Amino acid sequence: MSISQQAFLRDAMRRLNLTRDVFATRIGVKRRALDTWLLPEGSQEFRAMPEVVERFVSEIVQNGALLEKYTQSAQVGPLRERIAVNGKHQLLSVDQFTRESVEDLFRVADLMQPIARRQKVSRVLEGAVLGNLFFEASTRTRVSFGAAFCRLGGSVCDTTGFTFSSMAKGESIYDTSRVMSGYVDAMVIRHPDKGSVAEFAQATNIPVVNGGDGPGEHPSQALLDLYTILTEFSRLGKLLDGAHIAMVGDLKYGRTVHSLIKLLALYKGIKFTLISPPGLEMPDYIIEQASRNDNVIEQKSSLAEGLTGADVIYATRVQKERFANEESEGYTPEFQISRATIDAHCGPDTIVMHPLPRDSRPGANDLSTDLNDDPRLAIFRQTDNGIPIRMAIFAVLLGVEGLVQHSMRDVTWKHPSHIGPDDSIFHGLD
Repeated sequence: MSISQQAFLRDAMRRLNLTRDVFATRIGVKRRALDTWLLPEGSQEFRAMPEVVERFVSEIVQNGALLEKYTQSAQVGPLRERIAVNGKHQLLSVDQFTRESVEDLFRVADLMQPIARRQKVSRVLEGAVLGNLFFEASTRTRVSFGAAFCRLGGSVCDTTGFTFSSMAKGESIYDTSRVMSGYVDAMVIRHPDKGSVAEFAQATNIPVVNGGDGPGEHPSQALLDLYTILTEFSRLGKLLDGAHIAMVGDLKYGRTVHSLIKLLALYKGIKFTLISPPGLEMPDYIIEQASRNDNVIEQKSSLAEGLTGADVIYATRVQKERFANEESEGYTPEFQISRATIDAHCGPDTIVMHPLPRDSRPGANDLSTDLNDDPRLAIFRQTDNGIPIRMAIFAVLLGVEGLVQHSMRDVTWKHPSHIGPDDSIFHGLD
């Protein structure tokens, strides 16, 4: 098989729109056996599926069309063209994606998992240089983009902070973009002003990725969030179509939820419950866009009213740095998502997410740290998924996704059995 067993089976389930339980029944195996086949190949519990099962699954997905599509996509790179904006291979908004193209990107991310998990290395971007231009504070996004580029063999040049850039001397976005284009092969840009990243992109033909433009969008975060939801649902035997998603917090300035709700709206029959303090509601134009595909949107002002029955809770912190005339200084204690709140209103399979950073200071009332050991908390699995997703973005935009599979070799160092002490048993590492 030219792709990993895990990627092959995940993609088959996505194409057939089947849960793990139904998929296992359809191919005539026990759910436990399927679970071991879906583990990363480095896991102690990983088992290779029998060849007869592989052949049967290939027949279900139209006589090997699945593998053929993987191979063709790698050879001709249609995804790169399908998500192009103004003819350029850049990622500025989730509006560039359809349901099909976003799931094609996730197939590439699946291929990246052995590299992201420190089991394999690849040098397909050797010699390429990434310019990380962050004119706004960032830790996770900046480092994860850099790590993703490096894990494909590239190198990174970082610029952080507006006051230390030439733009503080009056240089225009156009001039900065043109100059940087002569130094690097791709740029990731974060800027405090909405629409500014698009200005950078207009001035260059090299790949530009929007790392967050003020209260506008954060497309790579939304992609890794959706990838996390699909991965968690696969483990739980759920489908995203028809799910209940609760978004909680600063929905007015939270660019992560602006991008994520638009991606989720590509699916069908989703119930969105939007819970925010007064004055921080989701903008109307985003609500209108998210209402397509028979999705239902309700707005609530309290957790008790909105969390019951939620499959996913996506919490955000108050974006006080973006406030104009708002007087709100944060959440009230009644607005904090804690273990007691989840236990009172949600079931054992509810997934709790947060784009981070969460404000853990007393009185902030952001997502509570008492959930840290709760398997329903997916925030660290969520951040881990940023590496394969951002690797996939770079590979697609630079046209090398077809080279990754055959470029992999085993790592020479001893990688950790777990990334962090609070990784859950289903994290995927062992």
